[in-house]
Amino acid sequence: MSFVILDLEWNTAFSKELNKYVNEVVEFGAVKLDSKLRVVDTFSSLVKPTVAKSVHPHVKKLINISFEEIINADHTFPYVLDSFAEFVGDSVLLTWSNTDLHTLIDNCALHFMDENLPFISSFCDLQKYCEYELGVTSHSRMLGLSACAQILGFVEGENQSHRALEDSMLSLKCLKALYNKRHFEEFVEVCDEEFYKKLRFKSKYITNINNPNLDSTQLHFDCPECNVRCIRKSKWSKANNSLVAFFVCPECKESYKGRVQAKLKYEGVTITKRLVANKSEKTE
Repeated sequence: MSFVILDLEWNTAFSKELNKYVNEVVEFGAVKLDSKLRVVDTFSSLVKPTVAKSVHPHVKKLINISFEEIINADHTFPYVLDSFAEFVGDSVLLTWSNTDLHTLIDNCALHFMDENLPFISSFCDLQKYCEYELGVTSHSRMLGLSACAQILGFVEGENQSHRALEDSMLSLKCLKALYNKRHFEEFVEVCDEEFYKKLRFKSKYITNINNPNLDSTQLHFDCPECNVRCIRKSKWSKANNSLVAFFVCPECKESYKGRVQAKLKYEGVTITKRLVANKSEKTE
């Protein structure tokens, strides 16, 4: 079994054909590994833009590529994608999160009117795997590549300037540091119809207390001091992407503010709860 770790750099531009902003790929960077995670080949190519006329100001702060470099690139996206597909072969594709897959799909839709990636047979989300090995379980904040590398002692501070091949190599260092063959294999997915359904599913926060996807048994809190079920003293209200209500402990009379964040994902609803003391109010 071989593996390919891919990283993309892209530029945000408005597509008249799609009538929306797209993340137009401007660089591919990838490293191919054998079954023992040894580097056997690399792939690096700039992509000549067909939509963008300049580098978006926000993107300019993130990538270390000038517009002059990409406008003078030798090949446009279709040619580079074909070359990359040949490079991948039957390898397992890895990316840091599935964002690069979404970007590939958007660019395929732009150039081919096709949202599938037939050259990818299996995939692993390296971000999810590293989070698992590090014990990171937060539903609200994903682990960035630079943050992971910093935890593992590979970089000092946040890496603010990116190039695709460099980032794919950094991903490899993180993988090698955390690699457990048995665990890793559990994160490899077959890219079948179910995979694409999951990939295209749009996760969203639930902020309506009457939403049928919200499990009412999750809307309670126990007093951290007494371990007694608190009584809700207010209606639930929306606060940003969360539901908030006030509670009181029937034993110690301590007043609390409870926050529930529910997110509907393809696999189901994830719940994050937080209870903090409401110091401005205490029931006698």
